[in-house]
Amino acid sequence: MTARMIDKVWTGIFYAVAAAVIGLLMFFFAVVLSKGAGFWQPEFLFGRPSNTQAGGGIGPQLINSFYMLVVTLLLSVPLSLGAGIYLAEYAKQGRIVGFIRLCLEAMASLPSIVVGLFGLLAFVTLTGWGYTLFGGALAVTIINLPGLTRICETAILDVPANIKEGSLALGATRWQTLVKAVLPAAIPQIVTGVILSAGRIFGEAAVFIYTAGLTTPMLRWDADWSSQANPLNVFRPAETLTVHIWKLNSEGIVPDAKLIAAKSAAVLMVVVLLFNLAARLASSLLARHFSGGRRARRGRGERSKAA
Repeated sequence: MTARMIDKVWTGIFYAVAAAVIGLLMFFFAVVLSKGAGFWQPEFLFGRPSNTQAGGGIGPQLINSFYMLVVTLLLSVPLSLGAGIYLAEYAKQGRIVGFIRLCLEAMASLPSIVVGLFGLLAFVTLTGWGYTLFGGALAVTIINLPGLTRICETAILDVPANIKEGSLALGATRWQTLVKAVLPAAIPQIVTGVILSAGRIFGEAAVFIYTAGLTTPMLRWDADWSSQANPLNVFRPAETLTVHIWKLNSEGIVPDAKLIAAKSAAVLMVVVLLFNLAARLASSLLARHFSGGRRARRGRGERSKAA
């Protein structure tokens, strides 16, 4: 076979593999959406679940999932960004940095069930909090911390050196260079990583079973801040959507438990898909904004009009 023929054969193989992956993904989406038809109905998305009668909704579980997402990001993003900045800009290569990287890699390889059991011991039993939304957020932060730290570090290291050198040459301090030049250039990658990790937070189950609990109180927005019925109280049990799906499939006693689980899975899949699309869009918009692409096109348009 000639070199050109070999190239065509392997190109065809790679296209076939890509088509198979896309086809498998589309088949998965089609099956989940078909089994969970009707998941978009408001009475299902915002209704209360029922333990005995058919037709329950997922309103409290959906609120818990999004609130868990917000609290976890508030905990994990500052820690990950600070660790990434330290490793990329301030840390000197040596045993300490090597040990930190080893710890991050070890944390990244931990199964979520192990982190959940640790959270049960540390954030449920030792603290005396019981099953709480805050304990679940702390536990899942342990899972997200290594990946987000690596993303932040890589994004900062990928910034061209001439940007840093130009800022320092103009008399800016190291901190000013980091805040005004390096981080704006690295933000698109960082935001993409944050949104992708948010999708993982929304789809986590094992950690929340052991830390956030399998139940949620009847939520009322007019309840006192210290009451477990207040949706904004982080020290209350918070059954998330993924835990609700697991619970329905394992011990659900309502007549339509399988249907509710299928609809919940469809909602979960759509939300995760939206997170991924948002990551693409946010990365593109931020890259265009910080690279001056919009201003450059506007300038070209004005010059063409003047001509």
